[in-house]
Amino acid sequence: MRIIKSSLLIASLALSSLSASNVIATVNGKSITKSDADIFLKASSSPDTFDSVPNEHKKLIVDRLIERILFIEAAKKDGVEKNPLYTENLEKLKDELLINLWMKEQMANAIVSNSEAKDFFDKNKEKFSNPPKAKASHILLKSEDEAKAIIKELEVLKGDELKAKFIELAKSKSIGPSGVNGGDLGEFSSEQMVPEFSKATFALKDGEITKSPVKTQFGYHIIYLEKLTPKSDMDFDTVKESIVNSLKQQQFTTKLTEVANELRNKSKITIIDLNSTK
Repeated sequence: MRIIKSSLLIASLALSSLSASNVIATVNGKSITKSDADIFLKASSSPDTFDSVPNEHKKLIVDRLIERILFIEAAKKDGVEKNPLYTENLEKLKDELLINLWMKEQMANAIVSNSEAKDFFDKNKEKFSNPPKAKASHILLKSEDEAKAIIKELEVLKGDELKAKFIELAKSKSIGPSGVNGGDLGEFSSEQMVPEFSKATFALKDGEITKSPVKTQFGYHIIYLEKLTPKSDMDFDTVKESIVNSLKQQQFTTKLTEVANELRNKSKITIIDLNSTK
């Protein structure tokens, strides 16, 4: 598979060179274009384009593409094209490219109207919402008695005094890694924390602390809720593109299944007894 993937990259680069005009280098009369560089970056799982990377990276990319052409020329000179493995993998490459282009055409034929997307949105609104989030801090302790003693010290305070004292005690008493930051956990949804911790946190009101220690596998927590952001619904325009893409993918998958079944019914297919191949 590595040989096929590598060959697909070479084919893509060759095709792009024919159509692109932004030449960034030439090697023995052969052009290297920005489009070649973009494909190289994409094949390297980079989200960048050639124009967006720093100049020192551009030089590295161009160097690799120059080497690619030189290696191709060296391989041809050494007669690799006559190697049976080359011929075999070239045929596999042709098949892969044929399927990929055909599937692209099928996907391009999938059409989702605005009304279809809106209907899907209306029927699945619960999926398109931001969950409630809590901005909270905690003090983590080894024993329940320690936690109870600190709660007793804190429960007589309110407002800014409570917050300041909580931060002070978190820094001096908490055994959790967030202690150095005053116990600050940032903003999180209920799914991001263990159930016991989330249940206690989301039951609080802004500016409150838990009145009893919250036990988890990590120890005993005292939780201070700074702010609770309630669930908010997304509007259709925000999620329209993702809905359209999802419905197109569904259409594409359904059509592929239908086409596969139709072709199977029209074809003569023999499957060897797989158990006999062991």
